[in-house]
Amino acid sequence: MDLWFTEKQTEKFGITAKVKQTLHTEQTDFQKLDMIETEEWGNMLVLDGMVMTTQKDEFVYHEMIAHVPLFTHPSPKHVLVVGGGDGGVIREILKHKQVEKATLVEIDGKVIEYSKKYIPKIAGALDDPRVEVKVADGFKHIAESKRAYDVIMVDSTEPVGPAVGLFTKGFYDGISKALKEDGILVAQTDNPWFKADLIKQVYGDVQEIFPITRLYTANIPTYPSGLWTFTMGSKIHDPLKVKEERFTEIETNYYTKELHYASFALPKFVKDLTE
Repeated sequence: MDLWFTEKQTEKFGITAKVKQTLHTEQTDFQKLDMIETEEWGNMLVLDGMVMTTQKDEFVYHEMIAHVPLFTHPSPKHVLVVGGGDGGVIREILKHKQVEKATLVEIDGKVIEYSKKYIPKIAGALDDPRVEVKVADGFKHIAESKRAYDVIMVDSTEPVGPAVGLFTKGFYDGISKALKEDGILVAQTDNPWFKADLIKQVYGDVQEIFPITRLYTANIPTYPSGLWTFTMGSKIHDPLKVKEERFTEIETNYYTKELHYASFALPKFVKDLTE
């Protein structure tokens, strides 16, 4: 008998993957966690029925949420990741030699534990000496941090369960206060096919707080619709005005300096969400 995992994006649409075996399943204090081995995508982390990351295509999301702001900021020394317990964003951050410290604040320690066990190529960097891992509420950590970070990345699930507060204007205002005078925020903001209202709301909220607000996209096949958005809020630095000499050679599979600029060229129906 064939076994398949299906994530429903709506009542009428979903994505599906053939499953080899279930590696772990658990109801944590915060969410339903499943780690499954799929035939097409390798090991897959699923939270509350939603695909978070897979071994095969994880590099797209992690590279794009990390390298776009880190090459935009001229001196990103202190970086915070809210969420992201799988460790992929941290791994990409550490490719930037200017980064002196990367802090991960993940509310669910079980995500960290089982990511280290079942997707170590993604989570392996969490033990790096430049990394501080805190199992804590990201919303509270932001509220307690003042002018502490150069770049803050919000690597959250969709706005359900413990992540609901991470999509509010109050949270983005708190991030602005937690950033230094020239700081940058980047948050994942879902897909424009089914979550257009969310993107429009977040973009508008960030735009009211940050002088420079940009939306950019990436192609992530295991995320519903494939087309994914990120919203950047910057106090000073414009990602479209990064000078050529700012780019340094790092190992990537998706991100390039050409794509850095190109990712901000939006399809018309997506651009309309920012106006």
